[in-house]
Amino acid sequence: MLQKLQISLIVIIIACATGHAQLDSLLIDSNTMIIGEIKSMNNGVLIIETNYSDSDFTIEWLEIKKIYTQSVFLTNLTDGSRIVGSLRSNEDNSIIITNREGVIEREVQIPEIVFLQPLDKGFWSRLDAAVDFGISFTKANNLKQFTFGTNLKYTEDKWSALINANILRSTQDNAEDIRREDASFVFNYFLPKDWYLSPQVSLLSNTEQLLDLRAIVSMGVGNYIVNTNNMYWGVLTGLSYNSEEFSNDTQDRSSIEGILGTELNMFDTKDLSLITRLMAYPSFSESGRWRVDWNFDLKYDLPLDFYVKTGLTLNYDNQPTAGASDSDYYWKLAFGWEW
Repeated sequence: MLQKLQISLIVIIIACATGHAQLDSLLIDSNTMIIGEIKSMNNGVLIIETNYSDSDFTIEWLEIKKIYTQSVFLTNLTDGSRIVGSLRSNEDNSIIITNREGVIEREVQIPEIVFLQPLDKGFWSRLDAAVDFGISFTKANNLKQFTFGTNLKYTEDKWSALINANILRSTQDNAEDIRREDASFVFNYFLPKDWYLSPQVSLLSNTEQLLDLRAIVSMGVGNYIVNTNNMYWGVLTGLSYNSEEFSNDTQDRSSIEGILGTELNMFDTKDLSLITRLMAYPSFSESGRWRVDWNFDLKYDLPLDFYVKTGLTLNYDNQPTAGASDSDYYWKLAFGWEW
């Protein structure tokens, strides 16, 4: 009882000393309380900004014993619920989520919360971004290779939007230049019970498959079968329209395709995170044709928001255009920064 009273007094004293500033309080153990401003909690890691350190603190979410907030958060739960409100711990360490009107929405346990995003901080607080690049030179054949990748993600109460792009250039003596570009726009509208609608646009161009441009417009519906503080795993199905232009004399073609996909993201492995995505496209308008896109990325976090990443991307088509390979793949090792 005395310990609880001491904790409450500390929170009240610091709140009074800082005027009307919004404060969030975290109890890590019986002797450690951190007070500041929660910036986010994602992939099992909470980030909090304090006045007594130039660097933000990162804390494993499941290590937190109690939490008290004045800020308003978008809170995602393991059952797929998305609730807007502030958080306050009970004496039994459960967490009460209270909406903007002061009404209690839910009482949950700490492991049930998988995502926190402040909603009163404006546009930039809801934006996540990363950029990485790689470059290599080899004396033999005067080989030069360059890779560049970037992604932007914006999250709102009921939806999120993701843009990503990748570029590869490779040149060497006595060989044709190699190029590859891909980009995508993914919009997710969140439904109850971890269901979501996902319209997407993706673009691909590569020399290996003689593709000047493959443009895909699709509509899918998905569900996160597993959504915890350790990982998420989801599945997706839907329809897409595929339009292709080639660099040889082959006539352009288009087709209606189905979508069968799955994605696995594992992130509770200290500074390592892994994400892999497999998408299959059986054609409804071209007999016997099917395509597969597969991505595998492994990232290691470094200090100051830097990271190193290695990944493999594969595109397969069992009915490529005349003279083209049925597959194109590339492996990359890159250095990047995220914010």
